[in-house]
Amino acid sequence: MSDRTENLLLILPGLLLLALVFFLPIFQMLALSISGPDGPTLQHFARFLGDPYYLGILWRTVRLSLVITLICALIGFPLAYIMARVGPRLRLWLIVIVILPLMTSVVVRTFGWMVLLSRSGLIPELLRDLGLVKRNFALMQTETAIVIGMVQVLLPFMALSILGVITRIDPRLEEAARTMGCSFLQTLRTVILPLSLPGIVAGSLLAFTLSASSFVTPSLLGGSRIEVLAASIYGSVTQTLDWPFAAAQAVILFVGVLLVLVPYIKVTGRAHG
Repeated sequence: MSDRTENLLLILPGLLLLALVFFLPIFQMLALSISGPDGPTLQHFARFLGDPYYLGILWRTVRLSLVITLICALIGFPLAYIMARVGPRLRLWLIVIVILPLMTSVVVRTFGWMVLLSRSGLIPELLRDLGLVKRNFALMQTETAIVIGMVQVLLPFMALSILGVITRIDPRLEEAARTMGCSFLQTLRTVILPLSLPGIVAGSLLAFTLSASSFVTPSLLGGSRIEVLAASIYGSVTQTLDWPFAAAQAVILFVGVLLVLVPYIKVTGRAHG
């Protein structure tokens, strides 16, 4: 038996499992999205793409996902750098602090933000006491609330992805840059940031895809006023029982995420390997 055949036999169980749990549901969703009473049809896609309401939901989903990803990267990069450059014991505690929220249900964390962001919650009351906002100021059922809640949920994925890359960067490269006259910020910008790009890309992919498909946090913090595509799919399934239209929305979400991610991967791959 050749090595190639042996390798194929070894990966065959994994490929079968992947086909069963991933590709088969996708093909079923694709088939459902084009199903109609008289045979295959594209009317569900035409209904979505021809309605400004659903196009607005799609745009809001992509826009919020991009904003959330950007904020996670802006916070996650310095956080990961600090964790990578402190002592081993302090790094362990920082990693535990970052991971600890992942051990709590996202529903519980979101309810915590609902208490903090409600009209009588700690954050709005503090802003009112400081005179920064008006008395009728509210954060709940706004896009800001969704961004705050989702950043807290997704920040660990971004920080840990970047941390894994920064820990492999030789500190002597920073010392060499400082010796050549670079300031600390210039060293970060010209040495650490370019070398950390694979981790930033990986964290951004995780943050964007998880944010675009998130349902619980946007639904609880945004309410019915700020609807995202996952909530629209859920409504089509549970309220109107329109499964083919829900499948069409899921396909559009899947394709929309790919349209954003594939060029991003290709551009960063060509530039940084």
